[in-house]
Amino acid sequence: MRFIDIIEKKRDGLALSKEEIDYWIESYLKNEVKDYQVSALLMAIVLKGMNAEETAFLTKAMMYSGDVFDLSSIQGIIVDKHSTGGVGDKTSLVLGPLVASLGAKVAKMSGRGLGHTGGTLDKLESISGYNINLDQKTFINQINSIGLAIIGQSGNLVPADKKLYALRDVTGTVPSIALIASSIMSKKLAAGAHAILLDVKYGDGAFMQTPDRAIELANAMIKIGELMGKEVKAIISDMNEPLGNAIGNALEVKEAIDTLHYQGPDDLTDLCVEAGAIMLVQAKLFDSIDKAKLALIEKLKNGEAFSKLCQLVSAQGGNVDEIINPDKLPKAKHITPMLANKNAYISLMHTMDLGILAMQLGAGRETKEDSINPAVGIVLNKKIGSYVKEGDVLAFIHHDLPLTPEWKQNFMDIFEYSQTASERSPLIYRIL
Repeated sequence: MRFIDIIEKKRDGLALSKEEIDYWIESYLKNEVKDYQVSALLMAIVLKGMNAEETAFLTKAMMYSGDVFDLSSIQGIIVDKHSTGGVGDKTSLVLGPLVASLGAKVAKMSGRGLGHTGGTLDKLESISGYNINLDQKTFINQINSIGLAIIGQSGNLVPADKKLYALRDVTGTVPSIALIASSIMSKKLAAGAHAILLDVKYGDGAFMQTPDRAIELANAMIKIGELMGKEVKAIISDMNEPLGNAIGNALEVKEAIDTLHYQGPDDLTDLCVEAGAIMLVQAKLFDSIDKAKLALIEKLKNGEAFSKLCQLVSAQGGNVDEIINPDKLPKAKHITPMLANKNAYISLMHTMDLGILAMQLGAGRETKEDSINPAVGIVLNKKIGSYVKEGDVLAFIHHDLPLTPEWKQNFMDIFEYSQTASERSPLIYRIL
């Protein structure tokens, strides 16, 4: 088989066979084909696309390029959740303990953040002592014991995706539905869950800019799940403003703790209850979304969901006292209020720019080598639809270094205003 024949076939818009895709992935991992050849194929895929069968073949080839977790010794249906990411997205910190408190088995492998936000692991590592590195046996035992584990990805989990993504990142070939879907699903399937819930976000703070593109990506991943014998559901959710109020690692842990006490922001609570209900039905623990929602709200009210977070932190070596007393989590040296300079309604927020400003404080990474400061970030006091008067606090900035005039001006430019209240978009656009 010649690799140039595969490139030319996709260039001409023809579907690749399973054998051709397997050859591509295997030979690339062995360094038997060059980056420039694979780049040409990736660009052909961006321009010509892949059908559902090709995308499933690619997913499977990447999934089996490294370790595949065998979770068959875990009792019950294992559920997992994946978010395509956004500003202030701390859903996993709430959702994992919440559904586990009702008996679901949640086996979650998460990643670190790169760019405008910290990832789930970065947030959990705000808690002193939390160990993200569990071997497979310990991971399985913990899930059987408390129903929940959140760890880092194995060093050899889906190595083909790591290599391909690094190449896509520097060759302008990231924005392909087939390549994005296969990248996400290869990792989720290798992690061993039986059922997967996807939270696919759209808007200014998300990778997918429109609901239609988010739906297209979600449908591609659902189809992969069907072809691979897994149940996959998806929530399409709005990321035109941050989820919750906190942006920054320890600050988001605190907000997750508030939410598990049923005292968190409405948008974060609503999304977690909706997502949790779907996961509980996927786990065959409830036969009705409405019944599952009522049960989840009860677990938030009676403290059992919060207790499950404490069990998780304790099992993975974290300091539970920091969860019970969140004031003991890392704190920034300074907290500066940012004040409104007009009387008007907030009509729009440039959410991605807000995430970048948080990254500049130290809450995210611009390069993989950057370290994260867990204490810094932004806590919003006003969001879209809020009426503000001159002098009202828009947000509290948690920072260690002085805020420059340029940073402050860029923050003020995040908000757009109108003299009439605008209707807010629903947080959940669609469930697939």
